[in-house]
Amino acid sequence: MTEEILVLGATGKTGRRVVRTLEATGATFRKASRATGFDWNDPSTWKQFLHGATAAYLIAPEDPSAASPFVELAAASGLRRIVLLSGRGLDQTPPDVFRSMHAAEKAVRSSDLAWTILRANNFNQNFSEDVWQPEIDAGRLSLPMDDTPEPFVDVRDIAEVAALALTTDDHQGQTYDLTGPEGVTFATAVSKIAKATGRAIELVRLTPAEYREALLAQGAPEEVATELNGMFESMRNGQLATPTDDVTRVLNRPATSFDAYVSETWR
Repeated sequence: MTEEILVLGATGKTGRRVVRTLEATGATFRKASRATGFDWNDPSTWKQFLHGATAAYLIAPEDPSAASPFVELAAASGLRRIVLLSGRGLDQTPPDVFRSMHAAEKAVRSSDLAWTILRANNFNQNFSEDVWQPEIDAGRLSLPMDDTPEPFVDVRDIAEVAALALTTDDHQGQTYDLTGPEGVTFATAVSKIAKATGRAIELVRLTPAEYREALLAQGAPEEVATELNGMFESMRNGQLATPTDDVTRVLNRPATSFDAYVSETWR
């Protein structure tokens, strides 16, 4: 039987790179996103994407209650393998923070599927795609962050790890903490980007209260503001500061450095 891989969030930051990586290996895959008719808020759209798929790349849905029904339907539809993108340090995060990731991990771990969980640090590409990009472009990045380093991970590395886990049996039951090769402070990261672009970019250090107010003023829900503040608190406490060698062990090559990302993105 031909293996067919379902890639959820196929137009997203990691999903579209998973698609490219699978395409380069000659794997058979199908894309699921709003553009192709997949809707997390409409379970009637799920079955057509799961039908005939043998493996799936999953990103936690915004609604935590959707995670378990989707995984149950996936198993009932004949899916055998699932790779979930999650967040590093989730096991140290209260269950009421990042509830969707908690629900997705619980659903995957309690299923009969062969699963792999990828817990990632903040992405390099957060500086250049969505998230912090508008502020970087405007020359002023405002975050509740001190000088604790963050081993930013490159989404291309995540995609390669995901592709291996989706297409081989070597990573079943594994939880990988995916990081870059070294910790970089936000001040250093902004300075490197500024140097590469030839523009002045300022890092403004907010208090958690100031950050919350800024998020709410931008229209973010209270829950999102709480979750993001919780993430930055974990980062300031150093919970996510130590790099791991999981990318290197899985891919048999060094993880992509922040310098390499900068030189390739702003050249």
